[in-house]
Amino acid sequence: MTGFVGAIVEAWDELRIHKVRVLLALIGVAAAVTAITAVTAAVTMLGQAMAEQTERETGRAGTIVAYTYGSGPVPQDASEVDATVDTVADRYNISYHTVESWISVDVAGGAATPMGSEWMSVDPDYGTIMRFDLEEGRWFTEQDVERLAPVLVVNQAFLETYAAGAAVASQPTVQLEGDATPVTAIIIGKVPTRYPEEGPRAFILFDHVARWLPEQARAEQYKFWVPPELSKDFATVLTRDLNAAGIQGQVDPPWEDPFALDQALQWVVLGVGGFALMLGGLGLLNISLVTVRYRIREIGIRRSFGATGGRVFFGVMMESVVATVVAGIVGVVIAVAVVKNIPIEAIFGTRLQDKPGFPFSAALVGMACAVGVGALAGLIPAIYAVRVKVIDAIRY
Repeated sequence: MTGFVGAIVEAWDELRIHKVRVLLALIGVAAAVTAITAVTAAVTMLGQAMAEQTERETGRAGTIVAYTYGSGPVPQDASEVDATVDTVADRYNISYHTVESWISVDVAGGAATPMGSEWMSVDPDYGTIMRFDLEEGRWFTEQDVERLAPVLVVNQAFLETYAAGAAVASQPTVQLEGDATPVTAIIIGKVPTRYPEEGPRAFILFDHVARWLPEQARAEQYKFWVPPELSKDFATVLTRDLNAAGIQGQVDPPWEDPFALDQALQWVVLGVGGFALMLGGLGLLNISLVTVRYRIREIGIRRSFGATGGRVFFGVMMESVVATVVAGIVGVVIAVAVVKNIPIEAIFGTRLQDKPGFPFSAALVGMACAVGVGALAGLIPAIYAVRVKVIDAIRY
């Protein structure tokens, strides 16, 4: 251990003596490490952004979809189907599940209902499963189920068409028309607009539809968020239990993306960064060879006083390793500063709900590359120093 520490201290002293010679090479190494570390971290964030975008379309990882077709010759009504599904979910302690049904609701007042108007009845868990990110207001909660008036979460087009563009904070109201008495609904949240020409879009709780608009109650599709490793097995179990309860349908396992784009991109970037790091290592190698040639007499004297070949080899190599470790630390610090200040919304086009911290693995990759290139850059000079004969080195 003492020899190891001594070699490091000696290597550091030599770097201080020859700092001008190695500075330019270390700048290249530090820049390459910064690029590798920063891009590795950025790819991790890109993967998170892509995962969240996919989850907004299909549900979180492990989400399975069940389509209900009724119950044999005598279909159950929507409330009975919903109650049966809730019972099955409770049986397996599924924390998040929701109905998802398209419905058609007329709204009194405002402009005429444009083509492409979308209504969906859901449960409060829908927002969690589908990673809903609201621009204003809030999503549904379990307490909203017992409210004495239905509540809505809508988009900007809905507000402009039926609520005169009122802000969600003012809790504007609209009147829903149904076969029974019209009912006044309160708008409590606004979802982002998905594309420029999007028409009115609204979400309403399934329980409120069943209570005030029973003719529109649908229980055609359900989403269950379960642990990804259990999702395929649970799809089979869910099919069995729903059929046993008299509900005929189909349960689809979670969709899996066959393309690991983020991983492929990471390998490409690492390859380019590795090439840049190799160029920096070649510069350091040239400088190390020149430095060793100037130190031939010193090495010969040390060998004559009993320094072993291994000690000389290790000491010369550690000079390059210590230099690149210092450059690696500088590169990682710069990468952390850059990644922490990345404008995620501008670059990725979306706000990350679960923004990952700076990945420790990225720092490890950067430092491993720095140590590796230092060892390779010091290998040839170290071999050259060991092969020098003592008597020839003293005469040099």
